[in-house]
Amino acid sequence: MSDVAYEAVIGLEIHVQLSTRTKMFCGCELGFGEPPNTRTCEVCLGLPGALPVANAEAIHFGLMIGLALDCDLAPRSIFHRKNYFYPDLPKGYQISQYDEPLCRGGKLGDVRIHRVHLEEDAAKLIHLGTSGRLHGSEASIVDFNRGGTPLAEIVTEPDLRSAEDAGEWLRLLRTTLRRLGVSDVNMEEGSLRCDANISIRPAGTHELGTKTELKNMNSFRFIERGIRAEIARQEALLRAGEPVVQETLHFDPRTEAITSLRSKEEAHDYRYFPEPDLTPVGITDAMLERARAAMPELPAARAERFERELGLPADGARLLAWRTELGDYFEAALADDGDDAPEPQALANWLNELVARIETDDPAESQVQPRALASLAAMVAGKRVTQNAAKQVLDRLVAEGGDPAAIVEAEGLGAIGAGDELEPVVQQALDANPDVVAKLSAGDMKPIGVIVGHVMRETRGRADGGAVTRIVRQKLGL
Repeated sequence: MSDVAYEAVIGLEIHVQLSTRTKMFCGCELGFGEPPNTRTCEVCLGLPGALPVANAEAIHFGLMIGLALDCDLAPRSIFHRKNYFYPDLPKGYQISQYDEPLCRGGKLGDVRIHRVHLEEDAAKLIHLGTSGRLHGSEASIVDFNRGGTPLAEIVTEPDLRSAEDAGEWLRLLRTTLRRLGVSDVNMEEGSLRCDANISIRPAGTHELGTKTELKNMNSFRFIERGIRAEIARQEALLRAGEPVVQETLHFDPRTEAITSLRSKEEAHDYRYFPEPDLTPVGITDAMLERARAAMPELPAARAERFERELGLPADGARLLAWRTELGDYFEAALADDGDDAPEPQALANWLNELVARIETDDPAESQVQPRALASLAAMVAGKRVTQNAAKQVLDRLVAEGGDPAAIVEAEGLGAIGAGDELEPVVQQALDANPDVVAKLSAGDMKPIGVIVGHVMRETRGRADGGAVTRIVRQKLGL
């Protein structure tokens, strides 16, 4: 099978910590970075006799996610006990949803959604390593602050075919969730975690191969690297005539190594049964109306609007819509509806120039106000300043802020379009480059850039390249 071409089949399971004030089934307030085991009570610690109560705001957020992903919302859903033992699970089971989840079906972009359900998070294991040896062995401790945090688990269908596709789709999902306001989706703090189910099969076939699961990857870069590494591992096994074993795996981003954690569990291994201490969740018209009223414009719709109304190309529209901070800044700059308001594509290009010059992800945190960038783009479009000079102005704006028109006037960066000021500089360039003049006179216009470059240097980028070319043609009779 060494000559067989394989394709990957990838499905994702995403755990999203919801930004509610309290935990999923108790009144403990949520917080990140608090001292260990200070946000706990008898309910989230699983003490005898303690009864859970479902968090209404978490259910509201779950409905918003379902609407955003175009899911079918269940009029009735129930919680189940998912039974398994792990040191970070104080009750010995997790309250989750099984065969009657809150949301089924749906789609985001080109990826279908299988289900969205609510559950509680586990506690956090902290491995002390050699510094925490107890009785001669390495030790781990448990911080129960995270235990009971509301989670929405989003499960996709196996519609992704590459690590890059998975990374791009996850970025869209993160932006969508952030736009909804249901989670801060901070991967560094664990608010968004992803498991990937991966299999490969001969390209062009439809039968699924044996899948493995990569657990708890918490950055887009690690997710993409982990998926690529697992695809390569499976392909090497099949080419060597060895089977792929269904199991749960860990990817170490430092060493690129993939190691086995355990055999992959099936649903029956968890011995699901309905949670006896919680009533079914019935979705009322009032709950649906509240969820719909809270829905903002979502990134996919925003990208489509940028294409339809502003004429932006698809890739540019997605970039602005999928990075909310860029889209917000862009629209704030575009809102300048004066006589010389910038053209949308030109403004988007100058926003790219700005992003390349700042250290923050959000241009609103820079010294450059949206109105200033819009003004600069309009000045370039109106040929009041050249592209090269405008980049110098942008550098000043990034460093100091201010008004681009004032900077242009103070620095003498206004465009030189034609006339007495530009013509002698062009003549000087021609006199300094007789060999280029000979080629131009013979009809070879390729070296014209030498003349334009000379003029640009002499005018500090203020000359209009088109005007320089016109003057050269006039002087040489071309």
